[in-house]
Amino acid sequence: MTWQDVIPARGAAALDAPISDSRRAVRIWLFAIAALIFVMVLVGGATRLTESGLSITQWKPVTGVLPPLSDADWREEFTRYQQIPQFAQMNADMTLQGFKTIFYWEWSHRLLARVIGAAFILPALWFWRRGQLRGAVGRRVGIATALLALEPIVGWWMVSSGLSERTEVAQERLAMHLLIAAAVYGTLIYAGVGLSARPRGGAPAGFRWAAGVFAALVFGQLGLGALVAGLRAGLLYNTWPLMDGRWIPSGVFGLTPWARSIVDDVTTAQFDHRMVAYVVVIFALAQARFAARVGSRLTARAFVLAGIACAQAALGVITLLWVVPIALALAHQAMALLLFGLAMAHASATRAEIS
Repeated sequence: MTWQDVIPARGAAALDAPISDSRRAVRIWLFAIAALIFVMVLVGGATRLTESGLSITQWKPVTGVLPPLSDADWREEFTRYQQIPQFAQMNADMTLQGFKTIFYWEWSHRLLARVIGAAFILPALWFWRRGQLRGAVGRRVGIATALLALEPIVGWWMVSSGLSERTEVAQERLAMHLLIAAAVYGTLIYAGVGLSARPRGGAPAGFRWAAGVFAALVFGQLGLGALVAGLRAGLLYNTWPLMDGRWIPSGVFGLTPWARSIVDDVTTAQFDHRMVAYVVVIFALAQARFAARVGSRLTARAFVLAGIACAQAALGVITLLWVVPIALALAHQAMALLLFGLAMAHASATRAEIS
């Protein structure tokens, strides 16, 4: 028996109304910031795919808000870029106009990050002052705050890895940068859904575990995808389902120690990304089948997740077979974020419905 069975309908509505009113603004804010992060990650993906991430060679948190405003400023910025290995080895014939194109990609990414910071911090202080960030939502907003503060530091650490000896950023730093952004995005969605979901009961307790594991799998797959992008591993083995004519390609996990292969080897990076994709799809289908068999109210969400997981895997295969065109690569990344966001929403709602 739940509290809805005990309290008359009119009394329950009256009890719920002030809670809903006090939380609505916080919930909208959480989802709005998550949406901005979604856009920022896609802009970051485009920045990576267009090789634009090293175009700004200095970290200017305040003065960097404005792009170069004069021809002299542009030429000074271009001169700095000409001093790094990427220009010498990859873009030696680049003109000033071409530089402006890649510069604006990276500048847009950094500007959007600043907008997100302001849009997060100012309302957070307001809600905190009004006592609306207490309990579980307060703890989750605190986690998001710490991660957001860390993100620009890791971002510059990532960029700095490509300014002296490399022609691109270190893939492990790229993956860390993406995973921090995804963690903030997922935490905000989890918190927002937690504010709107009400305990109802009736769902098997195992669903809480399954929903959490599924979200963790998708999160890990995001990191593996970043390693593939950082190593440009998608430009190799453009066949499916076999890699180099084999299910397990030669050379996989071939570095010493073997764990280095996960981060540094292109064959292993693509192999890992493929294998975890299969696990994600199988887990999603199993979760949906179990939900349908027990007749849980979670069935609809489980089937949506399974459908998107299958679509994402299919899109990944198409992207690979077509040798990673930018439009398909961005669509693949967008669907991955959508799947992760829905997985976090499902985990949060499931927790409420089971508790």
